[in-house]
Amino acid sequence: MDTTRWRPLAISFKAALFVLLAIALLFPEWDRFADKAMGTRALAYPAAVMLVAAIWALRRRRAPYPWDLDALLTAPFLVDVAGNAADLYDTVEWFDDACHYGNWALLTAAAGLSLRRWSPLPAWALALTCTGIGAITAILWEFAEYAIFILDTPESVSIYRDTIGDLMLGLLGAATAALATAARSRKTAADVAERRDATRGDLVGAESALAP
Repeated sequence: MDTTRWRPLAISFKAALFVLLAIALLFPEWDRFADKAMGTRALAYPAAVMLVAAIWALRRRRAPYPWDLDALLTAPFLVDVAGNAADLYDTVEWFDDACHYGNWALLTAAAGLSLRRWSPLPAWALALTCTGIGAITAILWEFAEYAIFILDTPESVSIYRDTIGDLMLGLLGAATAALATAARSRKTAADVAERRDATRGDLVGAESALAP
C-alpha cells in the first residue's frame, strides 16, 4: 500500500520532536522542563519513534514504507514534549487528561493499523487485541512515572488518584481507537466480499451467455 502522502507529516513530526527535545536539553532550568525527566525522554522518545523504521529495515524492506503508521506512532510523543514546551501541563488543568486519552488513542490506532494490514484477525479479535495493547502500554507508562516521579514525593493519595484516572483515560482512548479500527476492518472485509460476489456473478453470467 502506497502511503507516501503521509511522508511529509511523519517527517515533520519527527523533526519537531527532535528540535523540542534539543531545546529541553539546552535549557533544563526552564520551569516548564524542570523536574520533567526530559533527559529520560530525550533517550526514550527517539528510540520509540524509530521503531517502525527499525522493524521495516529488519524485514529487509519487503513492502513500501508505512508512513501513516510512522506518523501515528510519532504523534503522541510529539504532543507530550510540545505540551511541556508550551507549559500546558502546568497551566491548563485538563491537558494531562486529554493527553492520556488522545495519545493512547493514537498509539492504539497505530497498533490497530499494523494488525489490520498484516494479520488475518477478525474484527472482534482485532478490537480486543488493540484494547489490550493500549491497556498494557498505559500500565507500563504509569509504572515508569511512578519510578521517575512519585517515589520522591509525599503526595501519595492525590497522586494515586491521578494514576487511576490516567489508567482509565488511557484505556478509554485505546478502546475508542480499537473499536474504530474494528469497524474499519469489518467495512473493508464487507467491501472485499461484495466485490468478490460481484465478480463471481459476472463470471457466471458470462459463462451462461457463452453456453450453447
